[in-house]
Amino acid sequence: MTIKQNKDGSKLTVALEGRLDTTTAPQLEGELHTALDGVTELIFDLAKLEYISSAGLRVLLSAHKVMSKQGSMVIRNADSSLMDIFEVTGFSDILTIE
Repeated sequence: MTIKQNKDGSKLTVALEGRLDTTTAPQLEGELHTALDGVTELIFDLAKLEYISSAGLRVLLSAHKVMSKQGSMVIRNADSSLMDIFEVTGFSDILTIE
């Protein structure tokens, strides 16, 4: 998986490419742990994400909990297969998905 971060002031965009699963979720979690300091707007761009597992969902939920205390979090460009996963798991009710 490839993680690209673009920080503009207090706005952070994280673009994910590949598969967010048990193998790659710890990498994203580690990067977010330090990257979220001072961030008030977090955007996940999932245009090139092919798959997300429960481990990946857990990282998104963890980021959502942090951001609910210090700002906002939005998920963008999720394709239909990712949207199906978000809907089946109930994450579409928890997360802001555009």
